[in-house]
Amino acid sequence: MSNRVVVTGLGVVSALGLNRASFWERLQNGQHGFAPIRAIEAGSLRYPIVAEARDYRPEDSFSYKEIESMDRFSQFAVVAAREAVRDAQMAVPAERKNRLAVILGTSMGGQTTEDAGFRDLYENKKRVAPLSIPRIMANAATSHVCIEFGITGPAYTISTACASANHAIGQAFWLIRQGTLDMAITGGSEAPICFGNLKAWETMRVVSPDTCRPFSKDRTGMILGEGGAMFVMETEESAHARGAKIYAEIAGFGMSADAHHLTMPLSDGAAKGMRLALEDANLEPQQVGYINAHGTATPANDPMESQAIRKVFGSHTDNIGVSSTKSMHGHTLGAAGAIEAAATVLALHNNLLPPNANFNEPDPECNVDVIANEARPAEVEAAVSNSFAFGGLNAVLAFRRVRN
Repeated sequence: MSNRVVVTGLGVVSALGLNRASFWERLQNGQHGFAPIRAIEAGSLRYPIVAEARDYRPEDSFSYKEIESMDRFSQFAVVAAREAVRDAQMAVPAERKNRLAVILGTSMGGQTTEDAGFRDLYENKKRVAPLSIPRIMANAATSHVCIEFGITGPAYTISTACASANHAIGQAFWLIRQGTLDMAITGGSEAPICFGNLKAWETMRVVSPDTCRPFSKDRTGMILGEGGAMFVMETEESAHARGAKIYAEIAGFGMSADAHHLTMPLSDGAAKGMRLALEDANLEPQQVGYINAHGTATPANDPMESQAIRKVFGSHTDNIGVSSTKSMHGHTLGAAGAIEAAATVLALHNNLLPPNANFNEPDPECNVDVIANEARPAEVEAAVSNSFAFGGLNAVLAFRRVRN
């Protein structure tokens, strides 16, 4: 049995806004969400620019008791899942909820809770909060989404650094396609903006002092961001039967390991992930018209990814629009794949390819067609969304445009 799988609901929380509409509006206009961090004293960080969900207030979405039990990354997951479920007009009878899964990705789990706990313990000599462990654990967001909607089917969390959300979405897709599940809520969330984590990233010398310029010759590194994106996925047959709106078809998933180095990416591994996604989707390279690149704006990643794209698509690379939406919502680590998959799905749905913002100058080592600074109207048949993680773990999603 092999089902076609489609996206019928989308929810997003990011530095570009607290819902899908705000996210897409700013994305298509090339407006980034970068600003000096507010929660940490000025002068504490060498590079204080981050991509915060600045308008997010927990009390707008949760009771005091819920806030006490949920780290920020779990809150993002639930808020985005609520929007996705509303958007899909999902109503699952109780007897079918064991055929519905929640499969999410995160890299760091409750990082803000952990950071605060260590500071209380070592710096302030205070006791650790009693709910620290339930807030910190990486599977907390998955559990909270299950509780929110009464879902009793398969539920788990994948943590593969920056590829976490793509691995989660790909797993959900395969389980629906093979008939194990009827439907899934899937995506990723991350809340990494806290003092200890930002200082750790500073020492890696991959953080930009001003802004994120993927593929631009004058790029200076990434900007860390926070947020989450969630999808409702189901079979095409189910979506048509209930008259659901369909954003796009998720057609293929590919994954690979570089087996090379923990922090230096390898183009062969990235290329393998893309090839496997195309094979899984029964797509020819010539059918792809857009790539949402991993595009971290670091010296090592962007040339590597450009080489990998050339290896897979050959001369057709010149016909593929490429952008890294990290140039607007920042690098959200374990949530990156989900937020970028949302951008890709919305691009196909709206026939508009989001720009690579902040682009100043072509780099000969990044020989791809960068969608520089302005969105590009285009009706493309298929698109690819790349996630390449530290550790050399690669996860690639392939989507097809659908006509409702």
